[in-house]
Amino acid sequence: MSELAEVQGKPDVGKSGAGGSALPCDSGVLFFICADMGMFALFFLLFTIGQVSDPETYRASRAMLDPAIGLANTLILIVSGWLVVRAVEAGRAGDWAGARLRVIMALVIGSGFAFLKVYEYAHKFGAGITPLTNEFFTYYFAFTGIHFLHFAIGVGVLLVTISKLRKPQGEATLAWLESAGAYWHMVDLLWVVLFPLLYLAGGVA
Repeated sequence: MSELAEVQGKPDVGKSGAGGSALPCDSGVLFFICADMGMFALFFLLFTIGQVSDPETYRASRAMLDPAIGLANTLILIVSGWLVVRAVEAGRAGDWAGARLRVIMALVIGSGFAFLKVYEYAHKFGAGITPLTNEFFTYYFAFTGIHFLHFAIGVGVLLVTISKLRKPQGEATLAWLESAGAYWHMVDLLWVVLFPLLYLAGGVA
């Protein structure tokens, strides 16, 4: 860390990760993210195989979903993810108050995803649609349910991040912030794939 950074209380990380690392977050967190995305890639492959085997069932079932809700959730997560990016940038510049504000905003906006997803689930169950309806909805509830679990964990991570940013401890706090951001981006990315796969792929009519 440079003397200037020590005087100003700013982590000397430039455009790399905490402590000058080339990684954008903790290596353990990055390994978990890669492994988790690999698992989802297998899920997506199974879904694609099922769709090829029975395209009419998948097409008719997909028409029962509301792509407007899926799009709204996509935009919510993208905006929330952008705010987390800005939070990391602020943290790297030593602007901890700005970083904390942006994480709070990301959490508030991101919470809209939960409200829409709960509404969508309630609407489906109210219409008699369950994971047992057919293969498409088995995958739909399984994939979105696992993703929602990841989202809920991400919310918890952001809450802890907000707490840590109240009394930042230099590089340790920056490392946490970067790792939290990487995890939240994984949640974003998985949904960006799930949205077209479940709501759009193959048409809705």
